[in-house]
Amino acid sequence: MDTRRRVLTISARVDAALSSVGHPSIVHGRGVRACLMRLLPCAAAKSPSGAGQSNVEDELELSAVRHRPEGLGQLEAQTRFSRKELQILYRGFKNECPSGVVNEETFKDIYAQFFPQGDASTYAHFLFNAFDTDHNGSVSFEDFVMGLSILLRGTIQEKLKWAFNLYDINKDGYITKEEMLDIMKAIYDMMGKCTYPVLKEETPRQHVEVFFQKMDKNKDGVVTIDEFIDCCQNDENIMRSMHLFENVL
Repeated sequence: MDTRRRVLTISARVDAALSSVGHPSIVHGRGVRACLMRLLPCAAAKSPSGAGQSNVEDELELSAVRHRPEGLGQLEAQTRFSRKELQILYRGFKNECPSGVVNEETFKDIYAQFFPQGDASTYAHFLFNAFDTDHNGSVSFEDFVMGLSILLRGTIQEKLKWAFNLYDINKDGYITKEEMLDIMKAIYDMMGKCTYPVLKEETPRQHVEVFFQKMDKNKDGVVTIDEFIDCCQNDENIMRSMHLFENVL
């Protein structure tokens, strides 16, 4: 499989699993895919001949950007990617982000190109915040690859914790109806007219009510991470989507 097809496969499956947690019926194989396609382009297909040359070039490249990531050896220890996989990921990231970081506006621009029929800016904002774990307004290669490691190679619990963090907009450890509604509206805004059947204005709120009735076990108006994980683990559709992450890189 060439690198472009591999990127499409990875990103489509990432999007399927993320979207299915909130609303399985509008999974269109896009979303996160759009961003990953741009951050992992096919330029990595031509790898240098010889491992020694590749290692030297990668270390030189790491020192040439404005933001210098951790060495590949350290990232290999911190993630579930091999050194070769990290080299492929880094070359793609650097091609799209020569400075070594991607800011929120660039992140939104990438999404906008893949969803011209809708407004992807709000959903891109939420997803950017999920990758920007230190909340400094930019996503570095470390941020990106650490998140990707969880999504592609993490345990079910790790993947669900990452998804919970996406929906927990204010990062207070709970998902409220308002937060879920904000995410749901952002997804519908992003999809624009590409949903079938065409969704009514009240549809997002209706889905949120169903979601909370199922997840909020003690009926206190918020969903904890334990409630979220427990409910997702007992949902066949979500679990099937989570297993799609395995062995795709």
